[in-house]
Amino acid sequence: MANYPTDRKYTQNHEWIQVDGGTATVGITEFAQKQLGDMVFVDVPTVGRKVETGEPFGTVESVKSVSDLFMPVGGKVTEMNTELSDEPELLNYEPHDTWVIKVQVSDKEAIKGLLSAEQYEKYLKSEAG
Repeated sequence: MANYPTDRKYTQNHEWIQVDGGTATVGITEFAQKQLGDMVFVDVPTVGRKVETGEPFGTVESVKSVSDLFMPVGGKVTEMNTELSDEPELLNYEPHDTWVIKVQVSDKEAIKGLLSAEQYEKYLKSEAG
């Protein structure tokens, strides 16, 4: 199993979030990219869009399927990773170094409910049975 970076939080939907002040960077976990396979397309919201905690904010399409991305915290999109438009496969190579969107956090309370790296790894083990 991967060693998940401890400088961020994780969701049970397999997104990671790294918070710096009022800005959160969001991506997908290594587990998610392994489940999805080779990425062929990433669709994310435009800058300025407001997103709510738990709501789908975009999709990733792989050779296997299309999957929703869910917001770990609510906020307003301030930046999207435009490199993913031309190179969605970046998510396959370095999922913990490749971000999808950045948001100005409006729902700071939601961060408290997210999983630490250790909790996320335990969650993955429990799901694997």
